[in-house]
Amino acid sequence: MMITSEDIQRKLREIDDYLGRKYVLEHPPKKRDWRTYEQQFTMRIRMAMNELDPLIHQAVSAIHILQGPGHPHSLTLEQRVKLLIKQPAGESNRMFANMLVMYSMLSGIEVSYKTVERLYSDEEVQLAIHNLHVLILGRKGIQTSDATGDGTGYSLSVKKNYESHAQKLKDLAKENPAKDAENGAAAAPKEHKRRLFAYSFALMDLKTRMYIAFGSSMKSEREAFDRAMTMLSSLDIEVSSVRLDRYYSPPSYVDRFGSVKVYIIPKSNATLNGSLKWKHTMKDFVENTMEYLGEYH
Repeated sequence: MMITSEDIQRKLREIDDYLGRKYVLEHPPKKRDWRTYEQQFTMRIRMAMNELDPLIHQAVSAIHILQGPGHPHSLTLEQRVKLLIKQPAGESNRMFANMLVMYSMLSGIEVSYKTVERLYSDEEVQLAIHNLHVLILGRKGIQTSDATGDGTGYSLSVKKNYESHAQKLKDLAKENPAKDAENGAAAAPKEHKRRLFAYSFALMDLKTRMYIAFGSSMKSEREAFDRAMTMLSSLDIEVSSVRLDRYYSPPSYVDRFGSVKVYIIPKSNATLNGSLKWKHTMKDFVENTMEYLGEYH
């Protein structure tokens, strides 16, 4: 059966008008037993912390650092990595108890919040965490993956340092005393802000719920996606299929996965124009829409 761009548009309208609601009604969300969930959560945290300690040691042991000039770090690399291992938890007493299990690894380590902040840009820590990630994927036995990918953007407010900005204003006033006199007394320096965005893209294995690849960028969503694909290519993991968010449904993203089966819901302006891979993907979407909805959800 040959399809056209009009077939894609028609199928998208059907999803909005009927098929989407039909799928949701036929696949109601599973209810969660919160008591059982918290018990399992506690067990998983304890098991993870018991297994994590030797894995961190193994990840750090693979790194050999030549000490340069200056004072050595107050914490060992292994301690720095442990300091960044966090488990998101709610405000309930049980969840807080789970966090105490994790932080018990850090007994005897006293650091300031500035020390913790610097760890996020510590290249040695980044290397160790990458090694740790690869070791955990190996421990999970992930050799092939049915994956899902999604991106996130974070809005950042960046403030200029008040002291340095005030000094620049004073220097400008000295250079232009006549203009300053015309305007009267120098106005108090205002707080300057500029808006930036941080982008990330993550690929997750559906069976284990493990992230297998990740990329971030201060430039664009595409660069974050490309970096995640670069990381994926360095891992010994074969992706069998992948589900992509609508933002990543254009042909250029689909083509990056080569022969991998890709499940997407195309954008409203999608056409048949594109590679042979794209045409086959759109043909499957039009002919097997309910299957696509199942994979997408």
